[in-house]
Amino acid sequence: MPELQRYLDVALEAAFQAGRRTLAHFGTGVAVETKGDDTPVTVADREAEALLRAHLGRAFPDHGIVGEEEGADREDASHVWWVDPIDGTKSFVRGVPLYGVLVGLAIEGRVEVGVAHFPALGMTVSAASGHGTRLDGRPVRVRTSAGLADAYVGFTDAGSFARHGRAGAWARVQAATAFQAGWGDAYGHALVAAGRLDVMLDPVMHAWDCGPFPVLLREAGGRFGDWRGVETIHGGEALSVSEGLWPELEPLLEPRDA
Repeated sequence: MPELQRYLDVALEAAFQAGRRTLAHFGTGVAVETKGDDTPVTVADREAEALLRAHLGRAFPDHGIVGEEEGADREDASHVWWVDPIDGTKSFVRGVPLYGVLVGLAIEGRVEVGVAHFPALGMTVSAASGHGTRLDGRPVRVRTSAGLADAYVGFTDAGSFARHGRAGAWARVQAATAFQAGWGDAYGHALVAAGRLDVMLDPVMHAWDCGPFPVLLREAGGRFGDWRGVETIHGGEALSVSEGLWPELEPLLEPRDA
């Protein structure tokens, strides 16, 4: 679809603009509020999401948009943007530079365009269906690994596996892999797409936290989805992995803890 390049160009510009807005607050000791779901939010989150919505809305007024802070607008449209102005707010408020601005476009329910921009790192992973995945403009692919015994695995919160009934699976993955690094939130999934990490596991995930990742992984030769390997941003959990490692990883992830 030739229009995908235009969608990608607009998504990149929106993410860069939102990223610049977050940097104005990064490392400043910005005030933190706690939302009803016990997660943090700052003025940077709200300002960046407003900017994303305004930029995408001007370019594509008929499209829907769903964001973490302002909810859904025309979610039943054929084209829906999923945005997270700061994925990794806990990192952001502590001055850790691994937070990201996420923009993904689903067309008839399938994510076709994605951007994961990490403003404090100056790093951007982007993709559109049929156009490949790029890291800062350079083509990238998932890492070719000899097997799980050679694999590096990322996670966000070590304690979350037990809280969400996945302690057994996490123990099996740890025993089977070479190294487990807490390069969490969106950053870990982006690293898999860029060939720097082999597996990323999250036992809990909201759709806006992973809007760009199905296409970022698919176009890089990997897989993003729920823990059954089904490509989706609505699974309530998430994994990123190369297609080569998936057959070895899959049996370690089930069953759930009793």
